[in-house]
Amino acid sequence: MLFCRGFSRICTTPRKSLFGFVLSRRADPSLFLLSNQYVYSTIKVRSGRETLSWSFPSLLGLGRQIHQSSSLIEEQLDPFSLVSDELSLVANRLRAMVIAEVPKLASAAEYFFRLGVEGKRFRPTVLLLMATALNVHIPEPVGGGVGDTVATELRTRQQSIAEITEMIHVASLLHDDVLDDADTRRGIGSLNAVMGNKLAVLAGDFLLSRACVALAALKNTEVVSLVATVVENLVMGETMQMTTSSEQRCSMDYYIQKTYYKTASLISNSCKAIALLAGRTAEVAMLAFEYGKNLGLAFQLIDDVLDFTGTSASLGKGSLSDIQQGIVTAPILFAMEEFPQLHAIVYQGFDNPENIEIALEYLGKSHGIQRTRELAMKHANLAAAAIDSLPESNDENVIRSRRALVDLTQRVITRNK
Repeated sequence: MLFCRGFSRICTTPRKSLFGFVLSRRADPSLFLLSNQYVYSTIKVRSGRETLSWSFPSLLGLGRQIHQSSSLIEEQLDPFSLVSDELSLVANRLRAMVIAEVPKLASAAEYFFRLGVEGKRFRPTVLLLMATALNVHIPEPVGGGVGDTVATELRTRQQSIAEITEMIHVASLLHDDVLDDADTRRGIGSLNAVMGNKLAVLAGDFLLSRACVALAALKNTEVVSLVATVVENLVMGETMQMTTSSEQRCSMDYYIQKTYYKTASLISNSCKAIALLAGRTAEVAMLAFEYGKNLGLAFQLIDDVLDFTGTSASLGKGSLSDIQQGIVTAPILFAMEEFPQLHAIVYQGFDNPENIEIALEYLGKSHGIQRTRELAMKHANLAAAAIDSLPESNDENVIRSRRALVDLTQRVITRNK
């Protein structure tokens, strides 16, 4: 089973203020992805400056309004340092989980879990922060009461979600690199380039099987269903990308739906799983889902920008890789709105290098990059507002973790690799 790329790179910058809007308590997440009225805001020009205002007909009737003066942005934090000890624990467990009896398979499966090439561990960081943000504390080693035991068991189960998510993510990278015939990944040779396509596919399958074993051990049917949906979405998203028609390639709706399947589904459903394991309400679980979904969409939108503006050295893989594979992303879609003649080039495809040059020329003259960044910012602020909508808490650990999750939304959209 071959499927998609997910999250990978991250960097650091300060958190900015939020735009005000209202989230819905009852909205079905599957409906969010099918209409531009959810994804886009309107842009109004006032005194020569552009300002953003939200227009969500399907997102009415939540309770609490989010204002720019959010209390979550008072303090600068390093989200990764807050969970660094747990990240090390998760990383060590992951390396132990991917050990196989067949030496070649073991070498392939652990390829991206080795020290130095395991990436930023973005997804585990998000999930561990989410666990604390939902008022689930890291238990102190001292104590020993029944409450401490229950908290420890819960935290271990939530750590398992982080491990499962990372194994699914890496499996998707291995399969994706085979489909894309990629040469590099995370600044080193891709597994398919080093060990061949067959072993790369089998290594991805092996990681998925280990993720399934860990998932079954949780004995929570709702969480199992969520993660199964993630794998289904990954396959659907990759299939949408491989079998797209000329008209679909020019559709922003199609692009957003595919992006959710390929990138945002994994982190959104994993965040929801964290909430469900903690026994939180359906409303809180939905807010966790909303955070992950919008963070994932923002991440991929910036990935699409960096594919045009980054370098192979900074990205850890080839730049312009999408357009060279005939994949049309948000910057080109926005450029097409400004230059309709670009439609003809997209319809022809990008097998001809001259068409790539023409598309890049139009992109350079358009606001495609800027508008993609603006759309990413809108999703980042939706993610931040979901955190701000969580039930209030006076617990310092909870507040700090929520601030860190908000901080991550800005790190995602201002990264350069």
